[in-house]
Amino acid sequence: MATKSLEIQGLSDRHEGVTSALSSSYYEAACVCLDRHHAPPREVTLIDNGIADIAVVAWEASDQRTRNAWANSVDATEAGAYCLALAHVEITRGLVAVSRAQGRTGVDYYLGSADSAPEDFEASVRLEVSGTDEGNLTTIKSRLRQKLVQAGRIDSNLPAIATVVAFALLRIESADVQQ
Repeated sequence: MATKSLEIQGLSDRHEGVTSALSSSYYEAACVCLDRHHAPPREVTLIDNGIADIAVVAWEASDQRTRNAWANSVDATEAGAYCLALAHVEITRGLVAVSRAQGRTGVDYYLGSADSAPEDFEASVRLEVSGTDEGNLTTIKSRLRQKLVQAGRIDSNLPAIATVVAFALLRIESADVQQ
């Protein structure tokens, strides 16, 4: 079994750009999405710029009330993907969320090192996230290419990462946007 742990609970303890309420919400959504296909704990494949690794992800099985609250699968998949994507960049790159991105920026979050100042956007990395509940490797690769193009369209001097979270396959793939 893998020795690394993908920590999806308590993001707000480590990510300045995620509040406690948002962290709890993302975690709930992630639990619902993971429960659709798996029982905890499970190994998850982490791919970062083509380099593969394995980690264990643990979560609490969601109860009926939580599943009802996250019955909109589109919303649950999006919020759950944020949870796993943020945990992924933390474990693979040592980056944490410092701020949510504004609309029309081509990305979802700004990232920085754990000790960076949240208002220091000049040193930030942009993160674009996508989640999918179903699909195969072809679907994931295609979605990652789309997200790389999306994040690359925006004229920015900041580096960017695109990430796809595939709940059914328990796979998270990310790549640097080439500028």
